[in-house]
Amino acid sequence: MSANVPPFAVISGGQVQQALQGREKQIMEVVEATYRLHGAGDSVNPPSYFLRFPDRPADRIIALPASIGGQVRVDGLKWISSFPGNVAAGIPRASAVLILNDHDTGYPFACLESSIISATRTAASAALAADRLSRGRARPTRVGFFGVGLIARYIHTFLTGTDWSFDDIGVFDLSTEHAAGFRGYLEQTGLPGRITVHRSAEDLIRSSDLVVFATVAGEPHVNDVSWFDHNPLVLHVSLRDLAPEIVLASTNIVDDVEHCLKANTSPHLAEQLTGNRDFLDGTLDDVMAGRVTVPADRPVVFSPFGLGVLDLAVGKYVYDEVTRSGELHVVDDFFHELRRYG
Repeated sequence: MSANVPPFAVISGGQVQQALQGREKQIMEVVEATYRLHGAGDSVNPPSYFLRFPDRPADRIIALPASIGGQVRVDGLKWISSFPGNVAAGIPRASAVLILNDHDTGYPFACLESSIISATRTAASAALAADRLSRGRARPTRVGFFGVGLIARYIHTFLTGTDWSFDDIGVFDLSTEHAAGFRGYLEQTGLPGRITVHRSAEDLIRSSDLVVFATVAGEPHVNDVSWFDHNPLVLHVSLRDLAPEIVLASTNIVDDVEHCLKANTSPHLAEQLTGNRDFLDGTLDDVMAGRVTVPADRPVVFSPFGLGVLDLAVGKYVYDEVTRSGELHVVDDFFHELRRYG
């Protein structure tokens, strides 16, 4: 048996952004195909591993190992840090790299800047869920963003880039400065839609048919079930905003059951409260395959834990695009000891 060691390349954030920009529809298709592969069992997606610090309890670095089959055929690891204090210092909270490993030899063949990949796969997943989960009800025309950082911006970009348009766009954030900044971003897009910065969480939720939670909340802070009486579609991207009572009063769709019911997410708290998982209606793949029908007469909550296989699929897409462009930066002689006996 003979095998070739692949060359090792480094792909910068600028190259990642160039490969992904304006390709929202293509990336959403990549994410949809990956969910289907994962649902069919053609993937390996172990639990995430959390590196925490006793002297810095707010900070963490997370490892997401994964493997995906199909035509992608790649293994790898996302290594992503979350340091909330960065925001006050004027830099993004999260930073990340993605390592891609060759399917046949196991050798890593690329290191990619991955905060953009991570935000992109999160936004594509949210936009895909918004489309699929709204097919049995009136398509939302009023969207509300609860938490307005990088992820909220990417989700808005993916929604509008996949043919969503809104009559009303609501904004709410605990920071008036951040809310004003997000409003400025929305105005700069030049897209239609009346923009309102809401003074309370209740006002935002009650006035939105599609609610996007993209906060850094560590525990539930939205507790009133009545705020959801109008049965909105909720993209619960930050996972820990909703009290378990709201979860239990809703139709609940997740990306992966085992992953989502961990780490004190809102669905995990609902499981702890009830002692069962009966409140879960299924996965997004179940909905796409027609195994689950989403009712129109209840709030619908999509809680995506965020799967490493999505990072791999989007990362491989970027790698292939950069390779095709002829701008792949290979590190010569990265692997030095390649003769077993010297």
